Amino acid sequence: MAVKLFDSELKVMEVLWREGDQTAKHISDVLKDETGWNMNTTYTVIKKCIAKGAIARSEPHFLCHACVSKEEVQADEAEALVGKLFGGAPEQLFAALLSGGRLSKEQLQRLKKLVEDAHDAP
Repeated sequence: MAVKLFDSELKVMEVLWREGDQTAKHISDVLKDETGWNMNTTYTVIKKCIAKGAIARSEPHFLCHACVSKEEVQADEAEALVGKLFGGAPEQLFAALLSGGRLSKEQLQRLKKLVEDAHDAP
């Protein structure tokens, strides 16, 4: 399910992905500590996520449940990024990451392993 989430909505989703189902009040408390948001801001963002189908709400206590996984959102965002900035060519994304020595040796090793594992997959 491709759901486009804005940065503010991702902050709400991060709480649910990290902590599992939570009340809106709990999410509000966490985001007050992490970002300084007030309760109204958090509830507004939660309602936007509900409207997009990213969160389901149930009672009691306005319990929120993530309807999309972090991995789904990451995959959708990665695909959109490759399409938007790299003409749909993922190898150009890799080339951009590799240019200028921005990646550590360890990061390069992890990327190499990911590519090898993907190549070996059925």
